[in-house]
Amino acid sequence: MSRALPVSVAWLRRQRAVPLWMVAGGAAVLTGLIRLFGFGQTPDVFGDEVYYWHIGSSVDSGGFPRYRGGPFFLHPPGFFYLEGAWERLLGSHSDVIAGVYQMRLLNTLLAAVTAAVLVVLILRVTRSTPAAVVVGVVYAVDPFVLRLTERVLIETSMMLWVLLGYLVLLPLAAKDPPRRARRRAAVGGLLFGLAILTKDVAALITVLPLLASLVFPWASRRSLPLLAAGFATVPYAIYVGVVAAEGHFEDMWAVKTHGVRRLLGMVQETGFNAEGAPPLTQRVIEELTQFGSTYVLLVLGPVALIPLLRRGGRPQRLLALWYMSAGVALAYAVLEGTLEEQALYMLLVPTIVILAVSAVHVWERRTRHRRRTSVLRLGTVLALIVTLGLSTLTYASGRSQPDDGYERLRQYLSENVPAGSPITSASGSTDLVLEDRYRVGRWHTPQDRATARVAYVVVPWRLVEQGYSPFTVNQVKDLAAQGELLFSFHGRTYGQVAVYRLPVPPAAAGAGGG
Repeated sequence: MSRALPVSVAWLRRQRAVPLWMVAGGAAVLTGLIRLFGFGQTPDVFGDEVYYWHIGSSVDSGGFPRYRGGPFFLHPPGFFYLEGAWERLLGSHSDVIAGVYQMRLLNTLLAAVTAAVLVVLILRVTRSTPAAVVVGVVYAVDPFVLRLTERVLIETSMMLWVLLGYLVLLPLAAKDPPRRARRRAAVGGLLFGLAILTKDVAALITVLPLLASLVFPWASRRSLPLLAAGFATVPYAIYVGVVAAEGHFEDMWAVKTHGVRRLLGMVQETGFNAEGAPPLTQRVIEELTQFGSTYVLLVLGPVALIPLLRRGGRPQRLLALWYMSAGVALAYAVLEGTLEEQALYMLLVPTIVILAVSAVHVWERRTRHRRRTSVLRLGTVLALIVTLGLSTLTYASGRSQPDDGYERLRQYLSENVPAGSPITSASGSTDLVLEDRYRVGRWHTPQDRATARVAYVVVPWRLVEQGYSPFTVNQVKDLAAQGELLFSFHGRTYGQVAVYRLPVPPAAAGAGGG
């Protein structure tokens, strides 16, 4: 316990009351259990999960990640090699849903480890066990963190490498650097490099803060962050070298330059800024009840940054650079770039960190303005109560009813529709879930349906209504009105998932197609 602190707040610094391994392990167990409860029933399968499962399965025996027969270069291979190793450990699945669920177990494990690393990081910066416990709980139950980390998405593993890198680099911010500081800088840089090898955009929250330290120094020697930045490029450089040696550099260059144009917003294919996508403000309002606690954290983030910039030490300065880099990257994506909801995770995790660090600073602050300090402390407690309360309610609501419409859809079709049958699909995510068993297409007009002899249409109505469909709402309603509803399931993710049986237009019979 620090003798310099008043008795009323000295309890924040009690570390030895609970061993570090117990606090970190408890956060990991809580995070894992929360995600395993209701596993397989919620949330519904996301289109990208199937996409990434296929790519991960392609490297279970080594080689470049592949998709539909060709090398895959849109994302680096880091996460896909983790998937391949996981599949070799647990065995492969031919069924799409079973394969996705198996990879969800991997991301659950990664999220649990992430929670443990967050706890250690907070303890190192604040020396406050209560603050570390709160951060572990917030990470475990936050609805947006939960939504992302319980699915097969790349960002979970990327953020784990980022946090490990900052954990290794933090001692370099001390007034007297530890022994072998250069070695620590190299190791931290390599961990950042693994994050970049997992997803290129990680460079914005790793290398960018290191370079920013030239202007806002956090280390006692500026050569240390530069050394870390240099080593952060090594894993990706090796990857590019191997790609070039195998004769795929031109293919990779074409994909990566297209990806950069997407990131900069020069090409808008996906995300909230894409043509036909619902406005970001509309989605924010629609999901206010689900992500209310997340929005509270994000709104408080800039407020928490102020005391860190004004009175924070070098460790706080490093974390502030991390947070500001994520904020700048996300702000650009909102205004001009390709903004997808997964990008919010890059900002949310550093937001949780700086909120905890700033809250400890406010709680321990000694000032003549006791009333102002009391108000700040009360506000901190109320914000925590609101955040955890909303998160818990959202979690309970989400687990109270199944949200496995796509699994039920596949089961219904496998029992009632012969394999290989043509099916009109109203969404790309439906394509990914069904294309291994059925002939999926965009047959909409009577002529097209007659030629293909299409008798079924599958509609996830929420995606259609939100503009994530090649068809308009009226076109899909027209199709549904012509048919008979055979299957319907209402879930939180896709709303009503429905199967309609349509009469095959007469022209099909006249064509002699049998």
